Amino acid sequence: MCGIVGYVGPKQAVQVLVDGLARLEYRGYDSAGVAIIGPHGLKVVRRPGKLSALSAALTKEPLEGKIGIGHTRWATHGRPSEENAHPHTAGSVTVVHNGIIENHVALRLQMEALGRRFSSETDTEVFSHLIDEAIVDGAPSLSAAVRAAVNQVEGTYAIVVLSEKFPDTIVATRNASPLVLGKGVGESFVASDVPAILEHTRNIVFLEEGDVAELHAGEFSITDRAGKAIERPVESITWSAAQAEKDGFPHFMLKEIFEQPRAVADTMRGRLLPEHGDAVLDGVELPLNGLGRIVLLACGTSYYAALIGKFLIEGLARIPCEVDLASEFRYRDPVIGPGDLVVAISQSGETADTLGAVREARARGAWILAIANVVGSAIPRVSDATFYTHAGPEIGVASTKCFTAQLTALALLALHLGRRRGLSEADGLKFAAAMASIPEKMTRCLQALAPDPKTEPPFPALAARFKNARDFLFLGRGANYPIALEGALKLKEISYIHAEGYAAGEMKHGPIALIDDGVPVVVVAPRGPGYEKVLSNLAEVQARNGTVLAVATEGDETIARQAKTLLHVPEIDPRLQPFVTVIPLQLLAYAIAVARGNDVDQPRNLAKSVTVE
Repeated sequence: MCGIVGYVGPKQAVQVLVDGLARLEYRGYDSAGVAIIGPHGLKVVRRPGKLSALSAALTKEPLEGKIGIGHTRWATHGRPSEENAHPHTAGSVTVVHNGIIENHVALRLQMEALGRRFSSETDTEVFSHLIDEAIVDGAPSLSAAVRAAVNQVEGTYAIVVLSEKFPDTIVATRNASPLVLGKGVGESFVASDVPAILEHTRNIVFLEEGDVAELHAGEFSITDRAGKAIERPVESITWSAAQAEKDGFPHFMLKEIFEQPRAVADTMRGRLLPEHGDAVLDGVELPLNGLGRIVLLACGTSYYAALIGKFLIEGLARIPCEVDLASEFRYRDPVIGPGDLVVAISQSGETADTLGAVREARARGAWILAIANVVGSAIPRVSDATFYTHAGPEIGVASTKCFTAQLTALALLALHLGRRRGLSEADGLKFAAAMASIPEKMTRCLQALAPDPKTEPPFPALAARFKNARDFLFLGRGANYPIALEGALKLKEISYIHAEGYAAGEMKHGPIALIDDGVPVVVVAPRGPGYEKVLSNLAEVQARNGTVLAVATEGDETIARQAKTLLHVPEIDPRLQPFVTVIPLQLLAYAIAVARGNDVDQPRNLAKSVTVE
């Protein structure tokens, strides 16, 4: 979940590494460091805090050398500090690492018994000692030393390694944590994600689990853990580096909120067939014979997308559908097996909890469909088939456009299943036409709520009014209940205000005790099924002096008489309301976070791709 960059070639490595790490800041981190092999041997500079602190240190203490590795760390073992920052060095070896070594205590004791001293609280330092010990014991190459080390390790990792004993070589290997290689002219790159090296090359190789890559200037080779040569395809990246820039917006998150109509349209393109009332899944042949149940597995924002997917799948296809938190799934001895279709949803395709749940379901005989945004990521590779969203790179840690792209993929899946499970052509045509209208409805909603987003933040008066609130409640019914959950998550992720989402009918079963004039209550109340019930819940809040913000359909005069503060959304097929009702909640969270002076794109303690359990 942290940033890794490695370089070997004709250029001075430091600037390549720092620039690459800057393109990975969206992942979230608490410290940064680089290691360079140059005329004066191996040199390491590390600093806690932001990358700017490392850059300032490197200005005072320049490092020369044409081979190096860099890292931004998100703490798992040990507090954020210089000694716990990566890279970690032992003897001739320095290592950067994403993931968790589960048996690090036993390995640390083993190394200490050999007389080795540790200087940090991290699990990562174990890697540097294991690899250096293998070199001392006579490993013929850095790759051989790395293979010897990882064979002793239990856990997840992506590691990149340098050694003064092999000064022209970088070695990288992965297990359940992503790494990519880049091939340039006379230079080679390794990184934890494509944006870090896209400025230099579009020729990318996605490493698979167990691969060990050895990089030299202008070439690299890949073997398995036994040392047997492997060929991996070189893929050409089609999206541009500009897609990962702000394009005049003050924050990536706001830019990505406004990119949602495009992300939804791109995910539907070539898949939605409005003239036939149907959808295709890129040639995926689902196991429909004997299909008795669908299980959706996801974490965080993707879990809320899955809850909406349940409404769509059951409503259109009439197939029983369950939604499970992937982090809980494999620890409860789940009842799953042949005849079950498991849909694993992950923006990054690398979410460790979801990956573990997929492996558990697959081992029990279920058929796995992955929904992911990153081609070649881990979850698609262990699935039977993949349906990719086309959101493009999402830089802001708090997911927005990937969420609505996931909703699009789930709606397409529901329509596809429905047409093969008895949904009439007439009903299919109606739903497909409503889907085709989503990008225009989202664009209209965004323009109405934030007409000039590059120069004027949305909702300035609301943000000023509520930025000091201590608690928020979000209420919704039906498919808008998950939107209430998502709205609460967005607010607490980036504003650090405590917020909870509830099914509106549950308010009277406990949460109503919290309501007073100091607790803003956001009620998601577009016209449609359950509308009158939501109005009753709204009245209950007002009767207790609660402050109500209502998300309402344009032109709804009834709710206008009951709520003073309204955030309007266009009218749309009720089954697809989440596509528009989520937008004002995203903008509200953003506006309050900006008013509080928070780092919107890199909120504290969070990371973009959660590759540890």
